[in-house]
Amino acid sequence: MPLKDLPLEAQPREKLLARGAGALSDAELLAILLRTGIAGKGVLQMAEELLQLKNDSASRRADGRQGGFGGIAGLLHATADDLKRVKGLGPAKRAEIVAVLELARRAMAQRLQEREVFADPQAVKHYLQLHLAAKGHEVFAVLFLDSQNKLLAMEELFRGTLTQTSVYPREVVIRALHHGAAAVVLAHNHPSGSVQPSRADEALTQTLKAALALVDVRVLDHIIVGPGQALSMAETGLI
Repeated sequence: MPLKDLPLEAQPREKLLARGAGALSDAELLAILLRTGIAGKGVLQMAEELLQLKNDSASRRADGRQGGFGGIAGLLHATADDLKRVKGLGPAKRAEIVAVLELARRAMAQRLQEREVFADPQAVKHYLQLHLAAKGHEVFAVLFLDSQNKLLAMEELFRGTLTQTSVYPREVVIRALHHGAAAVVLAHNHPSGSVQPSRADEALTQTLKAALALVDVRVLDHIIVGPGQALSMAETGLI
């Protein structure tokens, strides 16, 4: 149904102003950003189609099967090229969507740079989910922290099947020294969706903990993320 045919109070922009952003569905929020549809397709329909987008990185699972994450999780990792697959989404709208998603990531990073990371553990998990959860391959990342546990930088260091032999402690130590880090939070994603740590995850954590201890850098946590969830190995007593 075209927006103009909806009652005024049910139209996304008016609904947001009257009831707040939390009252809107994902599609309604996207419709506000998109503003207009195309011939034969209203803006709400276009927003729904966009939410079903499966981006290229998310569509390649570790077992080789096609799949992916629809909805907001998939959209967070969509590129401008991914968005070309939505008919009617021109360069201006693609640029606006990518810019908004990048602003969300930067806002979360700024929050972690301005306060002690573990003053808000959920913010750390959300930040990592924004970056890693929807990727279709395993990525190992490190949050480098200063002596007050504020974020200095995040780097994705390794990708592929993560084992003790594919994640090189020497490289992690070099990057920690480069940033002058006093502590780190390790992180990786599980494309399968389960966030339970494997024995290899536990062994890798201990190997990196020992290597970083030699240069007086503490490992505060190892967080495993998946679509819509994250697990802290520190909170579960595994560090």
